Amino acid sequence: MTTKDLVHIALFAALTVALGIFPPLTVPVIGVPVTAQSMGAMLAGGILGARRGAFSMTLFLVLVAIGLPVLSGGRGGIGMFAGPSGGFLLGWVPGAYLCGWLTERLWRRLNVVWAFIISAVGGIGVVYLVGVPWIAFAAEIPFMKALSGTVIFIPGDVIKAGVAAAIIVGVKRSYPLVPAAQK
Repeated sequence: MTTKDLVHIALFAALTVALGIFPPLTVPVIGVPVTAQSMGAMLAGGILGARRGAFSMTLFLVLVAIGLPVLSGGRGGIGMFAGPSGGFLLGWVPGAYLCGWLTERLWRRLNVVWAFIISAVGGIGVVYLVGVPWIAFAAEIPFMKALSGTVIFIPGDVIKAGVAAAIIVGVKRSYPLVPAAQK
């Protein structure tokens, strides 16, 4: 890792913190807030690539774990991982990794449609794959109830994937950072 890589990793962790400025909307039934921060994983992977994107989300989660109020609504602390949204937080790391991995492989063909699909698969699909079972476990509810309770979040996540796709393609054109672009 170069100093430049470390700066990019820290920058995207900071960007994810900044996305927390938007106040969370909490769905009362399952207690998981809707935040703009989940877009951070999509952006980190799609702009930095797999390794650096995943490292940036890991750094962000370390900041949460040590108690800094970096989550939307000024929340933080190790206890955040034990609550219903803990699985979604942990899902940001593999989500960013997959977004980055797919972006690296599709770099030459990357356009808004591919970037949207990548953001949806990694930033929604993978995150839900980790988050939904965690809700069921943490809230002690049946898996299907946890799954049906998350359906309300999908339209917002699709919008975030669209915004992320536009940003990813814009950055690709002006200042490509993905390793595949540098070969």
